[in-house]
Amino acid sequence: MYTFTANLANIILKIFGRSEAINKDKLPTDTGYVVACSHIGWIDVVALGTSLLPKHIHFMAKKELFSKPNAAKFLNSINAFPVDRENPGPSSIKTPVKLLKEKKIVGIFPSGTRTSEDVPLKRGAATIANLAKVPIVPAAYSGPTDIKGLLKGNKIRVMFGDPILLQKEDGTRKDVAELTQEMTDVMASLQKQLDAKGKKQ
Repeated sequence: MYTFTANLANIILKIFGRSEAINKDKLPTDTGYVVACSHIGWIDVVALGTSLLPKHIHFMAKKELFSKPNAAKFLNSINAFPVDRENPGPSSIKTPVKLLKEKKIVGIFPSGTRTSEDVPLKRGAATIANLAKVPIVPAAYSGPTDIKGLLKGNKIRVMFGDPILLQKEDGTRKDVAELTQEMTDVMASLQKQLDAKGKKQ
């Protein structure tokens, strides 16, 4: 189901959004990793997933989206798993860490659409990467936020940055606060680059 849905979405985004994945060569090939991407609407979720093809991505999604059986069945089929953002428990970390240790990719949108989500979600991404001992790949999205924008042909871009490693140059481990700050700074830089590209169109 995942492969069919992702490939179909990829075709749609390329036709209407002229989607482009930038710096895909930076993605790790020998380990699992957390990909942390900016978030402004639901289309960026689809764009991130298609930009990683043929690799599959496992998304953290708020548990409310799984409340209806049909929706839950569909989300499970595309590798999404529920997380209680208001009261995160051990499973919020256990599931993604297990996936990462299996060399899979976990997608997190740490810059949530609500300002109050921003800091805890960023720390969560860094905590999960730290526990699983995998790098964080920062990413940024620019493009439409809804179907209306997509049908207008607004350009879709996903830009990846260099993987953020857990170790410093001296061999010591970065703590969660350091990883969070580095991720924040790089994601902001990537977003500025994408915004500049958009203005040149």
